[in-house]
Amino acid sequence: MDTTATVESVEPVGSDTYALRFRAPEGFAAEPGQFVKLGTEIDGESVARFYTLSSPRVGETFEVTVGIDPDEGGEFSAFLSGAEAGTEMTLSGPFGDQHYDGEPRAVVIAGGPGVGPAVAIAERALDEDAEAAVVYRDDDVAHADRIDALRERGAAVRLLDGDAPLTDAVADVLTGADGGTAFVYGFADLVADAEAAIEAAGGDADAAKVENFG
Repeated sequence: MDTTATVESVEPVGSDTYALRFRAPEGFAAEPGQFVKLGTEIDGESVARFYTLSSPRVGETFEVTVGIDPDEGGEFSAFLSGAEAGTEMTLSGPFGDQHYDGEPRAVVIAGGPGVGPAVAIAERALDEDAEAAVVYRDDDVAHADRIDALRERGAAVRLLDGDAPLTDAVADVLTGADGGTAFVYGFADLVADAEAAIEAAGGDADAAKVENFG
């Protein structure tokens, strides 16, 4: 789908991290873990970036979580940081097949803005009476309220500092139970560490659903 989407709200959810909620265009549907391309025109040039959904489902709205570096983020980051209700952007997608698809146990390993799809997938799994676990590595926790709510609902949550090894935490939550699926969302270093931790825990990294943010 190629259309436009209008910002409904912008909420800070962590250090330089924001949840942008959009009014969903008619006919738009997506699953948690899929991503969309958002764009605008800056100085006469089209600029667009990909962002992964952080809402457990699409209804009248959908959400993405973005990390914005105020010093090195570039023009589009500056545009996003100034977005407010009523801002319009181009919208393409959704894209990707590394999303929640009704698995009975979802184990999500995430870093940075990957926390967005992590909490969305865990919320969706619990909504469907499945099991969920989240291993989140970052020095600044984003979506802390949603993480606390996941704990209260029975999800296994492990929060780690940004340079902490993943091995023990992944081994704790990757139980090997039938139907369990590992999901990985983050930048290249997180992805490499997560795949190694999955293998060390006796899992199959090749079977994990992985989105590498670059």
